[in-house]
Amino acid sequence: MRAGDNDLPKNASTSSSDATARSRRGRTTRAATERPPAERPAEMPVGVEPSTRGRGRSAAARRAAPAGGGDVGAALRQRRRGGNDGGNGNGSGNGRSATDDIDTLLEALLALRDGDFDYRLGRAHDARFTELFDAYNQAADLRSGLSDEIVRVARTVGREGLMGERVTLPGARGGWATSADAMNALITDVLQPVTEVARVLTSVAEGDLSQKMALDISGRSVQGEFLRIGTTVNRMVDQLSAFASEVTRVAREVGTEGVLGGQAHVPGVAGTWKDLTDSVNAMASSLTNQVRNIAEVTTAVARGDLSRKITVDARGEILELKNTINTMVDQLSAFASEVTRVAREVGTEGVLGGQAVVEGVSGTWKDLTDNVNAMASNLTNQVRNIAEVTTAVANGDLSQKITVDVKGEVLELKETINTMVDRLGTFADEVTRVAREVGT
Repeated sequence: MRAGDNDLPKNASTSSSDATARSRRGRTTRAATERPPAERPAEMPVGVEPSTRGRGRSAAARRAAPAGGGDVGAALRQRRRGGNDGGNGNGSGNGRSATDDIDTLLEALLALRDGDFDYRLGRAHDARFTELFDAYNQAADLRSGLSDEIVRVARTVGREGLMGERVTLPGARGGWATSADAMNALITDVLQPVTEVARVLTSVAEGDLSQKMALDISGRSVQGEFLRIGTTVNRMVDQLSAFASEVTRVAREVGTEGVLGGQAHVPGVAGTWKDLTDSVNAMASSLTNQVRNIAEVTTAVARGDLSRKITVDARGEILELKNTINTMVDQLSAFASEVTRVAREVGTEGVLGGQAVVEGVSGTWKDLTDNVNAMASNLTNQVRNIAEVTTAVANGDLSQKITVDVKGEVLELKETINTMVDRLGTFADEVTRVAREVGT
């Protein structure tokens, strides 16, 4: 089974059938070694598989390759010379076959050294090399399989995001299994801190600021860049939590509890967090100043001081409230001033006929103004009627009576004066009659 069929990690040393372990041998073109010698290209050593990528170069050309290939080639050439010189007891034909097999093996090893993991050996001409060829092919299968798995896992994990993918190398033992396991352990060690960071960031995005990145994973403390990232993420969460807590406290105090003057304090913040904190504090400070100024003016109005106005800088609905209160204070002041004037003129200075004039009033303020004016008008009419009658009496005209509509004590005064006029008229009539009778 290839990795990628599921997202669970797989053990690098999973057993497999011989067909799977040697699947790459299917790429070997055995026809090249099974054809009669006359059909083979003259320049290709016996046992070397054909290649479209230049793997059919001669052993001499391969031995000229750089990067350490000379040592391997020299050792194998020495073995070949030893076989040619001493023989193997089977005659020159077998010696030549062994030489060809050595050249073929050298060609394969140099290809393996150069990173060509698809190179495979066919059938050896010397039976003594069969096991050696098989061992090379098995090693090449393992090396090619490991390379392919690393490329696959790099793609699936690194680019496709399949975090459960791991290197799988069937039939691997020893150092091969160790290499695969080490690669899988590296992926796990890298992914665990990344997964932790993703978990914490997801919680932050959902508004949960109680989560922190664990700095101890599977019993081991994270180190290096992972420790720096974890510490940074945790510090970010701490600052966000402190910021949210302080903003909530200030909003509750100012907006709900009415405790003005509160300020958010978030130690160690900078950049955007500092700007946000400053903005919250500026909002709370501005709201505090506006509410306190409004409270001062309305308190002054309640105490009869109509000289105060709201002067704090405001905008929007707060500006509308400011203008409304200031207009109210102006109207109250004008009303009080007019009532005072009319009361002074009518009640103190005796200037009758005065009326209060308050521009722009409505509602209760208009009703109050109308009542004051009605009172002043009634008082004017009553006093003037009384004055007319008393003036007529003083002039000897006893025919005048107070006729204005009055109530209360003014009604008593009206009746008293009218009674007095009646009696004065009766007295005058009687005195006149007696004087006429006696004197005339």
